[in-house]
Amino acid sequence: MSTRWESETPPVRPAFSGLAWLRIALRAMVLAVLVFGGLAVLLLCRLVERPLCGLHRPVTPHITCFVCRNALRIMGMRLSVTGAPLTMQGAVVANHSSWLDIFALNAVKRIYFVSKSEVAHWPGIGWLARATGTVFIERNPKRAREQTDLFRARLLAGHKLAFFPEGTSTDGQQVLPFKTTLFQAFLMPDLRDQLHIQPVAVIYHAPPGADPRYYGWWGDMGFGPHFLATLAPARPGGVEVIYGAPLRVADFSDRKTLAAACEAEVRAAHRKALV
Repeated sequence: MSTRWESETPPVRPAFSGLAWLRIALRAMVLAVLVFGGLAVLLLCRLVERPLCGLHRPVTPHITCFVCRNALRIMGMRLSVTGAPLTMQGAVVANHSSWLDIFALNAVKRIYFVSKSEVAHWPGIGWLARATGTVFIERNPKRAREQTDLFRARLLAGHKLAFFPEGTSTDGQQVLPFKTTLFQAFLMPDLRDQLHIQPVAVIYHAPPGADPRYYGWWGDMGFGPHFLATLAPARPGGVEVIYGAPLRVADFSDRKTLAAACEAEVRAAHRKALV
């Protein structure tokens, strides 16, 4: 079971002015057209893509990238990218600060997130997650073999998987210890020599004068208020995505050493970017 990270002092956000509400309304309307229009196009494409290509998705991931990249633009958030996304078979692992992470990571590279199975049933978000090819997993040891087979199939189809090993989100000012469980799936004897794991640091820069934790979304924070706060600033902040060097899975003896190496890379890049 995942444990929520909590902070004793949540960020203080000023009340929205009339102009802020106008910005929220305009950005929200354009964002809704982009996201739900993109979803409609994606689903139509899948009607053809799925029977012809099966697990392979030669077209629809490009739609996801387009939507996420332009969603950040509509929100006014600058996107800065350092390093090159993974091109080999494998996965990316990143620190987790906000629901915005999904937009930031998808804006750069076609990836498929690994998520807990409950998300598939969430209104709105669940529909988007299923449509974009999210891999849903259950915390049930009895289904471990089945889920490993699912990972294998997706990796062999060329999918770049992505997951957040911290197991929860934070205020964006730190990196929590990585949980090692999911790393075991990449140590499959028949695939470990082919797979790489790429550590990725995601760093948010707050709007000028705002709390550095402005874009962090954690604990029992509601999505609605955080979404409104994201759309409100006249001068929004930005998000920085730093791609580290891919780590060859075969170079590590077990999941703990692999997770520790990924954590160290993410933590170092994250700390450096915040200085």
